Amino acid sequence: MKSYLEEKSKSETILEVRNLIVEFKLPRGILRAVDDVSLDVYRGEVLGLAGESGCGKSVFSRAIIRQVDPNGYIRSGKVFFRRKDGSIIDIMSLSEEELRNFRWKNISIVFQGAISSFNPVMRIKEHFLDTVLDHEEKVDREEVLSKASGLLKNVLLDPNRVLRLFQHEMSGGMKQRSLIALSLILDPELVILDEPTSALDVLTQAYILDMLKDIHKETGLTMLFITHDLPVLAEIADRIAVMYLGKIVEIADVWKIFYEPKHPYTQGLLNSIPSVTGSLESIRPLSKGVPDPLNPPPGCKFHTRCQYVMEICKKVAPPLLNLGGEHLVACHLYNK
Repeated sequence: MKSYLEEKSKSETILEVRNLIVEFKLPRGILRAVDDVSLDVYRGEVLGLAGESGCGKSVFSRAIIRQVDPNGYIRSGKVFFRRKDGSIIDIMSLSEEELRNFRWKNISIVFQGAISSFNPVMRIKEHFLDTVLDHEEKVDREEVLSKASGLLKNVLLDPNRVLRLFQHEMSGGMKQRSLIALSLILDPELVILDEPTSALDVLTQAYILDMLKDIHKETGLTMLFITHDLPVLAEIADRIAVMYLGKIVEIADVWKIFYEPKHPYTQGLLNSIPSVTGSLESIRPLSKGVPDPLNPPPGCKFHTRCQYVMEICKKVAPPLLNLGGEHLVACHLYNK
């Protein structure tokens, strides 16, 4: 059987991010949260974006739809979205009104905290109705609620009950599944899932992962799945991009990331995962702590924690190199 990447071609790219830089103004200076990132998402795949907390994953995902915090700004970069009909949207050039229509209809996002995504004084059915009303001039209320009911059933919730509830009347898992259903109400071509399972217990995490896998299998929906938990991506992702201090350091299919990792940071992340059968002594966490993101080290940002550090690493930032088979890595060890 051919792998996903063998069956897909680069002409089927749905999202192209080029040289994206996002910065924040802080009292201590300028924080570059996303540092010259270029990344492609292929139509129909689940692309995982992994890295330690604070590496810029969530900022990157929001910058794709130009949703940056008030003290932040997109300094430079391009983001192109390719529709099914082949037309291309330059997201960074959209007006505010065009951007409002684009969000949720073309790209929707499931935020990390479902509790902050629902208005506490609105019932769940009103969220579905308001979302559609915000994007379409004429709305048949019964049709919208019928579609919402179907989506809630797909995430294994009882629509007759859930649509009448306020968010405080639901458990964390119910809220997260309701938000996933809401993200699909306008049939977007790409859904961004930002840590959708991190605030949930282990059993609910597994339940939602299985549900997302079923949705992807049945619909072919393109997903960008963001998490700090690499084992979660082993369950659902086709490819994984690894991020460190705002930089993409490795991109490969899920098999290569877990069994043939090339970047020392990726290797360190995998070595720090406890084994079900191994001893605790086999765990080798990354040495030292993450450098101050406001004053990152020169050259390769990972060199202060890398066991293979060379002099060039301290001075020159390595480019992303293609090692073959679309396995990209930013490391001087392979720049020969």
